[in-house]
Amino acid sequence: MKVWTISFQDKDGVQQTHNLELEHRPSEEEAAQHLRPILFPVVNELDLNDLDGRSNAPTAEILKEQNAVRIISIVEASEQRL
Repeated sequence: MKVWTISFQDKDGVQQTHNLELEHRPSEEEAAQHLRPILFPVVNELDLNDLDGRSNAPTAEILKEQNAVRIISIVEASEQRL
């Protein structure tokens, strides 16, 4: 399993990172779906049906437009062994 580092700008404009273990490089939507319950656990319970079928990345769009969270990059984390 590979480790991917998701860099994002949080609601306060501060750049943050979060690691995600996944076999393949996650899309922006997959990264957003992973981040949303961590950053906004209550919002995660909301229904996205209003964007279903109208957006390729409804979770990423909601995070950006309503929560001011923008995914900057998704890169494979380098494995560091000490």
